[in-house]
Formats: sequence, C-alpha cells, structure tokens
Amino acid sequence: MNSLAAMPRAGQLECICEPGALGENAMDRRGTLLLATGFAFSVLAQVLTLSILPLAGLSLAPSQGLASLPYAAFYIGAALASLPASLLLDSFGRRAAFSLGASLGAAGGLVLVWALVSMHFGALVLGAFWLGIAGGFSLFYRHAAVPVGSRGVTALLIVFGAATLAGLAAPSVAGLAEAAGLSRTFAGTAAAAALAHVASLAATAALPYQSRREQKTEAAVQLGCRSILLPTAIGSIGWFAMTALMGATPIAVIGCAPSEAVVGTVAWHVMAMYAPSLCLTFLPRAARPVPLSAGGCLLLAVGAIAFAFSSSVGGFSASAALVGAGWSLIMLGTTLWVNGHGPVPRWLLGAHDGTLLAGAVLGAFAASALA
Repeated sequence: MNSLAAMPRAGQLECICEPGALGENAMDRRGTLLLATGFAFSVLAQVLTLSILPLAGLSLAPSQGLASLPYAAFYIGAALASLPASLLLDSFGRRAAFSLGASLGAAGGLVLVWALVSMHFGALVLGAFWLGIAGGFSLFYRHAAVPVGSRGVTALLIVFGAATLAGLAAPSVAGLAEAAGLSRTFAGTAAAAALAHVASLAATAALPYQSRREQKTEAAVQLGCRSILLPTAIGSIGWFAMTALMGATPIAVIGCAPSEAVVGTVAWHVMAMYAPSLCLTFLPRAARPVPLSAGGCLLLAVGAIAFAFSSSVGGFSASAALVGAGWSLIMLGTTLWVNGHGPVPRWLLGAHDGTLLAGAVLGAFAASALA
C-alpha cells in the first residue's frame, strides 16, 4: 500500500530539482546586473564628491587647520555606517539597505549644493558626512556580490569592474554639470552627485529578493574572526595610503593646472581602481587572494613614490592611477580572502569594513600634511 502511494499518478506534478533551482541562474544574472548598475552610479557620485571636497574645504574653511574636515567627514560617515549597514542587510535584505544608503546619498548631495551656494562650511561638512554614509553602504556591494549563486568570483569582478564606467563618465558629467549655470563653483558637480545616487536608488529598488543562509554557530564566528585578521590589517593600510594620497592630489594638481584638471586626475584614479576587476573577468582563476593583496601593496608603494616626485598634471595622474590600481588589487584580494572560508556573519563583515574605513579616516587627516 505504501509503495502504491509513493508512485506518481496521472496529473501529478513531480520535480526532481532542488527548491529554487528553476530560474535561479536568471535571477543571479539579473541581481548581478542590478548590483553592478547601482554600484557604478554610487561610485560616480563618490568620484564627483571626492574631486571637490578637498578644494571646497580649502576655500570655505574658517582656518587652514579645518580645510581637510569635509574630506575626513566623508570617510567618518562611511566608517560609522559600516556596522549599521551590515545589520540592516541582515534584518531587511540588500534591496532595502542599499536603497536607504542611496537615499541618504541623494539628500547629502542636496545639502552639499546648498552649502556651496550659501558658502556655509558647517553644511559642507554635514553634506560630506551624509554622502560618506552612502559610501559606507555601497562598500557592501562587494560582499553582496560574492555569494550570488555559483558565480561568486565572477559576479564580484563584474560588479567591481562596472565602476570603471564611472571613471570614464565622471569628467564629462562634471563638465556638463558645471556648465549648467549654477551660481557657485562645484555646485553643479554636487548636484550631479545627488542625481547619481537617485539613479543608484532606482537600480537597487529593483533588486530581486535573495535569502542568505548564514552559519551562526560559535565555531563559525571563531573561524571568521581568525580568517579576517590579516586581510583586515592589509586592507586598513591600503585605505590609509589611498585616502592620504588622494586627499592631497587635488590640492597638488590645482597648484599647477586649472581646476578642471582635478576631475580628470581623479577619474584616472577611479578607472584604475576598478579596471583590474574588468580585466580579471576574463581570467577569474587568476583572482587569488594573497597574490592580489601583495601586488596591490607593491603598486601603492610605487604610486606614493611617484606622487613624491611629481610636479605636473601628468605625473600626478600617473601617481593617482597607480594608487587606484593598488587599492583595487588589495580590495579584491582581501574581499576574496575574508569570504574564502564560507559565509561570514554579517556583523563581522561590518566590523571588517569599519576597521578599513578607520584607516581611511586617518589617511584623510594625514592628507593635509602631504599637500
């Protein structure tokens, strides 16, 4: 009787696939495409923002000692957002968390516009801080891309590589924004940054739902803590060097070229930050954590030496590109390193990113000494 009950009957639907297997690849591809789009627009906003904050701080600060505060406020916001962003991703999912981050970025861009038009230094710091919070949320795109189906490494490379388009588009976007006729220098660029976050919001709001099963046992947490110590230390050094050099670069460029050259230099930096990912999509097996991290440290050192000996726009652009490429390899390497032992508790990823951004904050304050 039991064997007869187990036999399939006419009209009965049977599926030998795992639950959720049907259409999973299509959902993975759509999710990867939307993550890449949202990340690219978020990075475009960051390029536009970071290209004007050092100079805007220099012109609006009541004293020379406060000139680097808006630039530092961006990274302080990003550092403070990292742990809440990780918890929101757990509680509400990537769609809600990334949409919230993009919304805060759009609001911060509008505050930045008002600050530049009104020449209000306090509002400049506040807008930079809100934009930094959005940057802290967008840093989690790379962690969200890693567990996408069976295409984790490829998805990470695609999402990271898509931001190369932001570097290509940034000079043209900034030029058009400044030509729009706003009354103050850089106000158009700040408005474009706000609109870029709106576009990122549109992409993230369309993300398909994705469940994430985590191992939350004590053994998994202990393994995660041990596995992130070294990559966290390397990543923090990389962020410190990158923000210190790139905070000083716009001020150094303005000393030997018109202000329009600053966005171009920063754009070269951003293209170098994400172009390696685009290249590695064709050679995903070459994306190994330790060699990538070591190569990134070497490129950062060369970029720092190039900055020290540069005296022209070309030299500073080359230095910025080397620094960007070094940061890119470190970020790719450490991200794969951290996620290489299986699912990591989201709060631990938040602590990892918060430590990286703490290094960025220190680098931002060190930028004034380099300049």
